[in-house]
Amino acid sequence: MADLRHEGENPTTIFKMPSADETVPDLLSPDRLPNPTLSIVKGPHTGTTFVLDTPLVTIGRDPSNNVFLNDMTVSRHHARLELSPGKAMLEDLGSLNGTWVNGAIVNRAALEDGSTIQIGTFRMVYHTTQSTSRIPAEG
Repeated sequence: MADLRHEGENPTTIFKMPSADETVPDLLSPDRLPNPTLSIVKGPHTGTTFVLDTPLVTIGRDPSNNVFLNDMTVSRHHARLELSPGKAMLEDLGSLNGTWVNGAIVNRAALEDGSTIQIGTFRMVYHTTQSTSRIPAEG
């Protein structure tokens, strides 16, 4: 077999990362929650966690919402979250201050495990697994 390298070239080295070091999520992990959660990590009621156990979750300042955020920076009917197996879509309902996902203002956005949501003065984290990490509070 001929060596196809040109003189002075180094051969390309290919390596495989051991599977124990891979960072691919384990979707069948026993740590998977039966229902996703939304946890307040900054703002009023920090530490509150909502279990999202219906296919349609409403978010807003009106007490009739599934996720009641009692603050004037939140619209009465601010956003809604549509849940189906393996999928979550967050939609802003024409709120005054907007809805932010992972630092970007959105009208509609897909959520993944660990997505951050900012509604008014509330910063929340969406989780589908029990393995949680601390989100640093920004100034």
